[in-house]
Amino acid sequence: MTATGDARPSETYSYLGPAGTFTEAALKQVPEAQGKIWRSVNNVGEALADVTTGRSTAAMIAIENSIEGGVSAAQDALATVPGLRIVGEYLVPVNFVLVARPGTALADVRVVNAHPVAYAQTRGWLERHLPDHGHIPAASNVQAATSLFADDSNADAAVAPPGIVDQLDVDVLAEGIGDNPNAVTRFVLVSRSLRIPPRTGADKTSVIVELPDDEPGSLLAMLEQFSTRGVNMSLLESRPIGDELGRYRFVMDLDGHIEDERVADALLGLRRFSPGVIYLGSYPRADRREVEYHSKYDDEVYIEARDWLRGILSGEPEV
Repeated sequence: MTATGDARPSETYSYLGPAGTFTEAALKQVPEAQGKIWRSVNNVGEALADVTTGRSTAAMIAIENSIEGGVSAAQDALATVPGLRIVGEYLVPVNFVLVARPGTALADVRVVNAHPVAYAQTRGWLERHLPDHGHIPAASNVQAATSLFADDSNADAAVAPPGIVDQLDVDVLAEGIGDNPNAVTRFVLVSRSLRIPPRTGADKTSVIVELPDDEPGSLLAMLEQFSTRGVNMSLLESRPIGDELGRYRFVMDLDGHIEDERVADALLGLRRFSPGVIYLGSYPRADRREVEYHSKYDDEVYIEARDWLRGILSGEPEV
């Protein structure tokens, strides 16, 4: 259900609307959100502001696309808005249809309305079938179709999700227009909760790190914190910090949970390396694929090593 009015924070989830977006499809995968109030917002900033002010208990935002990579607006917001944690991730297959007002034929289309990300993922199809088309950016995939009925609309057609036909009286001019049929968008549920979801063996840990110094080898030293502990990175992207040219922060997804000894030890090393570490959360992987790593990085290996050192420091005789 959706709402625009006030509600108790425990009953409200924010998402990029309007109804029918891929973000709403991701929110439908959250069991805790079912039967609660869903608040449609216009952008990532508004969604996260709902969480930080307590208006919503959590917000669903897109964080990564298999075609376009990381969503920079979401990554930058998570790096600059304090007190946020990722508590879950969800995958949504992405496909698109080309829709128009009733009575419009494909040959009539000269201008297409589309969200910039959707346009990037359908541009090949559009250039093949509509080589002379123009593009008008839209705020969301659903808004692209909705705007066709505005009095000042200059678009003849829109790129939209397949479910748009359930909400608007539009004609579908073409189906499956995505350039990559395997395209997937990754969403994360963000809240203020400091409770870390229990580890499952199929987890991710997300962090954002700033290099402490701009000197040769700094990036390598940062990456070695993970390689020497057998921690794989499933995402590594750089984003400009913005205070001066050439300064970057790094957005990372690590395979594993903070309660895994190898991940915890890597984070300790990372913190010693750089004080600018933001822990965003550990949470179950959306694909539930168990994390694989060499047995020499098992929890028991780290525990035994600490016990060995403790014995030396306490003067216990070696057995």
